[in-house]
Amino acid sequence: MQTRIKKNKNIGLFFGSFNPIHVGHLIIANHMAQQDLIDEVWLVVSPHNPHKKKDSLLSDLNRFYMVNLAIEDNQKLRASNIEFKLPQPSYTVDTLTYIQEKYPEFHFSIIMGEDNMRSFHKWKNYEDIISNYNVFVYPRNLTDQEAKERPIENHFLEHEKFHFVDIPVMKIEASHIRNLIKEGKDTRYLLTEPVAKYCEEMGFYK
Repeated sequence: MQTRIKKNKNIGLFFGSFNPIHVGHLIIANHMAQQDLIDEVWLVVSPHNPHKKKDSLLSDLNRFYMVNLAIEDNQKLRASNIEFKLPQPSYTVDTLTYIQEKYPEFHFSIIMGEDNMRSFHKWKNYEDIISNYNVFVYPRNLTDQEAKERPIENHFLEHEKFHFVDIPVMKIEASHIRNLIKEGKDTRYLLTEPVAKYCEEMGFYK
């Protein structure tokens, strides 16, 4: 992945399967790129999320290509395939160790949804992550029952490394988009035009 030469740049890492990348992802990434503590957001395409079935994913390269298509006109957003080089399944702490060694001149932060924060205490070596990296948390549209069943750990709420960002909540699920495509329904306004065109040309999700 090419990067512009600017030392001490603050990079926000937005991890996801992006299967496919949709406007909800882009709104979050672009909003985060405007934060004072972040200069640029890298959308890190995960080859295999430990919590998702791999057989539901398009190929790594196809999803990476779609992310590039979606953000090609935004200089503050970048697609990253850095996890493709790492053992699978991918764990955030291992990716952070690798990426910090590869780009020692940059400062990295994590961008995550509130739902992930609610299970953050189950992440591999989560203590190491919050000892060394800022974590920016955006809201997710959860029901009262979901929030009750998965409370946020109190020490996370009070931790100096967690930063809560107010972003308009949009409940857009990639699985819903995949179903729409499978059913031959209209996905305009959910996908950017280049991504929608690529999916159509390649026959994805049908």
